[in-house]
Amino acid sequence: MRVLLCSSSDAERSYLYKALSESLNSVEVADNLHYTVYLASQEPFDTVILCTSGANAHEGFTEVLGSFTRLPDAPAIVVALTRATPADCAQLLRAGADACFVQPWSILEIQERMLALRRTALVQAGPRAARLDPLTRDLVVDERRISLTTREYLLVECLLRHANAPVAREHLIRYAWPEKGDVEPSSVNLVVSRLRRKFITHGARAQIETINRYGYQLDLRADPAR
Repeated sequence: MRVLLCSSSDAERSYLYKALSESLNSVEVADNLHYTVYLASQEPFDTVILCTSGANAHEGFTEVLGSFTRLPDAPAIVVALTRATPADCAQLLRAGADACFVQPWSILEIQERMLALRRTALVQAGPRAARLDPLTRDLVVDERRISLTTREYLLVECLLRHANAPVAREHLIRYAWPEKGDVEPSSVNLVVSRLRRKFITHGARAQIETINRYGYQLDLRADPAR
């Protein structure tokens, strides 16, 4: 999943970034609400996680939540609070949050809730020729399962979001290498080459095409790779 994490605490932001990345998420970080809204308006995210500390630090969330719900591709909103009453959580849910956690919250529970929200969104979008299984880290194409590395998983996830359409190499780098500021094109080429070999080995009805001077395209309409 593509996740946007907002926390003003360096320690909390670092911990959550590491934990979410280890759970096969492509994570972008922000340290304030206004920048978070800006980032969400620039590219689609599956989930936005808003974290706050302090007794009343969440009071500014209500107005900001409306900014997310008005986006064309509105993300799921998960709020993680240090302290809050049931009435506080109810207010945030009415304002647009999809889930509200109060410490002691568990990153495992947050991850599972994110997956549940994502499954609901995918069901509403209808059946797909290919899907990713986050529990096994497999790409499933026509019931064929292809085991992927973490980097391969993120790159395929990015291509799947734009299936049968070109994706810029720079966008793939931001998605699949979110922790690195400078990635050589050769690194992308290497991962794509490995994926192509796996598609051929499994006879998958999918191909990754090179778009000259631009990037790549995942073609799900192709004959089985060979």
